[in-house]
Amino acid sequence: MNALQQLIHSRMTELHRSYGEVARRGGLPRSTVYHLASHQQPVRVPNPQTLERLAVGIEVPERVVRAAAAAAAGLVLNEQPADDPDIEVLMASLARLSAEERRHVSALVQSMLDAAGPNDNGDGRLSSGPRPSALQPLRSRIDIG
Repeated sequence: MNALQQLIHSRMTELHRSYGEVARRGGLPRSTVYHLASHQQPVRVPNPQTLERLAVGIEVPERVVRAAAAAAAGLVLNEQPADDPDIEVLMASLARLSAEERRHVSALVQSMLDAAGPNDNGDGRLSSGPRPSALQPLRSRIDIG
């Protein structure tokens, strides 16, 4: 059972709620709650609005549901605020992109990380290695066919 399933099942047990009751209280279809609670490996993290509504239905803070959903999808959720406002804007904007656009952004970021190489001081941040020029066409930085 993944982290999101465990959270849903434990809260349903604690609150003596059925899938239908969680769904009704959160404003979700019963099938959505059932799917989240029963499918072992999610293909992707559920929609933010779905997680928000699920949090209402099982009466836990939204951040708890987001963390469980991320863990279920094999991701680690960083809850620390970014020191750079540009990072906050970038992260918030990703949810508005299509799946194909996110793949392109991911490929671009990966190519930049590969070009930068690892940081020698072990703090997990990028070194100040070479970066693609901001004026270089996007098409040449990532393989989009």
